[in-house]
Amino acid sequence: MSSPLYVALDTPDLARAKAIAARVRNHVGGLKLGLEFFMANGRAGVREMADIGLPIFLDLKFHDIPNTVAKAIQALRPLEPAILTVHASGGRAMLEDAKAAAPTGTKVVAVTVLTSLDGSDLRSVGVASDPHEQVVRLTELAREAGIDGVVCSGEEVAAAHKKWPTGFFVVPGVRPANGAAGDQKRVVTPRAALDAGASILVVGRPITQAEDPDLAARAIEATL
Repeated sequence: MSSPLYVALDTPDLARAKAIAARVRNHVGGLKLGLEFFMANGRAGVREMADIGLPIFLDLKFHDIPNTVAKAIQALRPLEPAILTVHASGGRAMLEDAKAAAPTGTKVVAVTVLTSLDGSDLRSVGVASDPHEQVVRLTELAREAGIDGVVCSGEEVAAAHKKWPTGFFVVPGVRPANGAAGDQKRVVTPRAALDAGASILVVGRPITQAEDPDLAARAIEATL
């Protein structure tokens, strides 16, 4: 069983991303590459990271009309990422088309409510529900659309898992008990997230900005 810990390499610097990945590769289950990395390094950069030999989680959070999202995912097919993200709020047709366009072995997971948002943020964009209700609603939508799972915070993963026992749950924004929250508003420890039903955990700064990234990854892994 590979580690459920994915390290988020949110840097435009390919050499730095490769150096961190090389240091932590034996203590993480995969590498998450987001917009910052992708915009700087593109598909070639993703291929270089894949050469390290760990599954690639391509976190580009597609959110557009169904046809555009499907075409964008088709364009990424040669990369065969282990996991791809879309926004659940793009709606059912978009989710269905995203899954249909993805390579067979790729898990398509829908972002429910970003971990940087709280209730007042949702109200400001016209969503009356609190984050918890909204996550549960969008999890239900993702399940009905036939994709693989959702991204939600550790605070909501237990309720989402209850709603969808066979779903794949990605929990970002986890922080070690002694870690700083940064710009995340809804955070839990890695162990608590796993106990609540997380399939994989995404950890960025507590590993990538540690003096010794390998030691930081091992310390988190030990709590799991």
